[in-house]
Amino acid sequence: MPATPERIKEVNERYHDVAAASYDSKWGIDFGEIGQDQVTGKLRKALGRWPDRVFGDALEIGAGTGYFSLNLLQAGVIERATATDISPGMLAALDENASRLGLEVRTAAAEAETLPFPDESFDLVFGHAVLHHIPDLEGAFSEFARVLRPGGTLAFCGEPSRYGDFLAAIPKRTALLAAPLWRRAMRASQRHEYSDAELNGHSLEGEVDVHAFSPGDLRRFCAAAGLNDVRVRGEELLASIHGWTVRTLEASAEPGQVPWAWRRFAFLSYLALQRLDNQVLEPHLPPQLFYNLLVAARKLA
Repeated sequence: MPATPERIKEVNERYHDVAAASYDSKWGIDFGEIGQDQVTGKLRKALGRWPDRVFGDALEIGAGTGYFSLNLLQAGVIERATATDISPGMLAALDENASRLGLEVRTAAAEAETLPFPDESFDLVFGHAVLHHIPDLEGAFSEFARVLRPGGTLAFCGEPSRYGDFLAAIPKRTALLAAPLWRRAMRASQRHEYSDAELNGHSLEGEVDVHAFSPGDLRRFCAAAGLNDVRVRGEELLASIHGWTVRTLEASAEPGQVPWAWRRFAFLSYLALQRLDNQVLEPHLPPQLFYNLLVAARKLA
């Protein structure tokens, strides 16, 4: 039977509560210069330009540990950030990151379809890798438009394309087959030990992703919500194949036994392939061929 919206929200909350403690290390999240370059680059790509103004009040949907909102604050792209997530565990991790960085962020545990904010409260509504978790996307986009001020901007990055979702399965399967040889080369043991909470949470990982998109899907959600100037771009092809291979290999080993030299090689090679995607492939290939889609739109003044 298809999962109900209630079940989708329940498993997302439980899974992300468990994942919060190790989320930044698992996904290589950085809050320094590299992280700021990554985040501002994605936003610029979504908008098709560098933002023509500083956004005063910004709302992040599905903020996680703060990868986008905290880096945008540090980069001076937004002045005041409100971060929402369905997972209290993620918001707690975000608060810790913000405190460590000396940043002020307002947080609220909230569902995207029922945002607890007045009409026309924000200049920017944004998110990263969140839309594919939301069961009612029409309701969510309606809420995004409601809380945007006239002239405000919507931008979402990191959403899986249908082709990209299919493509990601290939490096995952290949890496699982290669994992024993890779662990032997790294002199790392197979990962066996999880806490009861981790086992319960990680068992839900296959249920948290409920959508993959075509560019037309994202355009229709924006148009139905009354948003204009819709723009959809594709991002990452070679980098995504490399990234899923690396993550699958590393997840098979005890985390403390993966050598630092390997982690550095994996990260630097990912950045190199990302630059190749940015400069060579993305300008010339249709967006639906890439792993990630980015969408931006405006609310007319």
